[in-house]
Amino acid sequence: MTKVSPEFEDEAQKEAVLSVSADVSFISDRFPKYKLGPDNQIVEEPKPDTNVPSLKEVVAQETAELTEQHKRLSVRDLASKFDKNLAAAAKLSDEAKLKDVASLEGHVLLKKLRDALESLRGRLAGRNKEDVEKAISMVEALAVKLTQKEGELIQEKFEVKKLANFLKQASEDAKRLVNQERSFACAEIESARAVVQRFGEALDEEEKLSQSHGKQDIEKLIEEVQEARRIRMMHQPSKVTDMEHELQALRIRIREKAIFSVKLQRELAIGKRAEANRFSSYKLDGAQKLGSCLRIQPRCDDAPDLSKCWIQWYRVSAEGSKKEVISGANKSVYALEPLDVGKCLQADIISDEQTVSVTTAYPIEPAAGLTSYMDSLLRKANTEFNVVVSQMNGQDHSSHSTHVFHVGKMRMKLCRGWMTKSRESYSSSMQLFGYRGGGNAAAKSLFWQARKGLSFVLKFESERERNGAIILARKCALDCNVVLAGPDGQV
Repeated sequence: MTKVSPEFEDEAQKEAVLSVSADVSFISDRFPKYKLGPDNQIVEEPKPDTNVPSLKEVVAQETAELTEQHKRLSVRDLASKFDKNLAAAAKLSDEAKLKDVASLEGHVLLKKLRDALESLRGRLAGRNKEDVEKAISMVEALAVKLTQKEGELIQEKFEVKKLANFLKQASEDAKRLVNQERSFACAEIESARAVVQRFGEALDEEEKLSQSHGKQDIEKLIEEVQEARRIRMMHQPSKVTDMEHELQALRIRIREKAIFSVKLQRELAIGKRAEANRFSSYKLDGAQKLGSCLRIQPRCDDAPDLSKCWIQWYRVSAEGSKKEVISGANKSVYALEPLDVGKCLQADIISDEQTVSVTTAYPIEPAAGLTSYMDSLLRKANTEFNVVVSQMNGQDHSSHSTHVFHVGKMRMKLCRGWMTKSRESYSSSMQLFGYRGGGNAAAKSLFWQARKGLSFVLKFESERERNGAIILARKCALDCNVVLAGPDGQV
């Protein structure tokens, strides 16, 4: 015989006790201390907790928290919370369905148990029959409790369904509110943008008007000041000296501004040239100062061969406004000469009717120590240099013996020992410039045309001596009113 324990009823009552929500907050973390009198009346009231904040502080704290929460939460966040609550309600509805199935199974089990006990009661007698009847009554009590529990579950299911419908409607309202607020925000942004644009246009127009009026006012003020100064100087001649000092200071400031402006223009031109060279197929190798050679090198493998290209070198002013052709400079190597100092050099490479230009990044710098060397040369009446004749009248010279190149105040002379090869006074037919034929010794060589029909290519012992000889000869020729230059006729 199956016997139902009375403890089952106690356990069912314990399960019926609802759990306390985690969101409940208590003023204190312990039970209150008081005594109960007759009829469950409180005899002693609990003493107020001195640590509890005042009502004003609580209101201020709650206000701050609500303000912070209002700043933190947006309509989109509220919609998200509604969606989460809707999902929770759906989950609760699923759990209620499972509980319905479980309650139905409970009724079936209780009915089967009661039928079994009824059949058993008819076959027993005495004390065992009483136990069976007691068990039947307990089963009936459990059936009643289960029915009550089902009623509670039905009510809970109705509440959950109602809550789910409410949350669904609230979620749809929140989404509609989000879309409405978004449209309102977009309209306000467009309106604000239009207002800002109108304000900007109004400010620009006002600024233009103020500038035009300001210029007119300044010009009028300058005229009035000049007239006042003129009248004052007529009555106070002693102020003329002060005015001269002011004018001198203004001239100095204008000169400084002009120098600074020229410097900025040069830096701008340097930046433009560097940007243009970056995308060129060729580049210039070599130090960009007097005494060195510049070589054109391909930047990429697919660049045309330089031997199949036509090359021309130019002198370009630092500002880029003036461009001069260097006659005879049509090799891939160019030796810098004193005329190039302070100017930029540009090389044009022409191949298949396409022209590629490369330019030095900045103007050519003077050679280090050349100024002091020239000062020592100018203190001498006559200056001699040891040279080797590389070419004579365009033909290679077979002898590599040392010659003496003499630069004087009135004439120039080339001799070997006691034999003089050429001695000519400065004239318009004489030419002297750096050698432009290329080669490894181009930086040490110069071209000297003593007269028509007689020319030499002279190789010096160093680049400094070659550049010093060119500068010295041109200065002496200029003292004789002769411009000593190359075939292009530019000094």
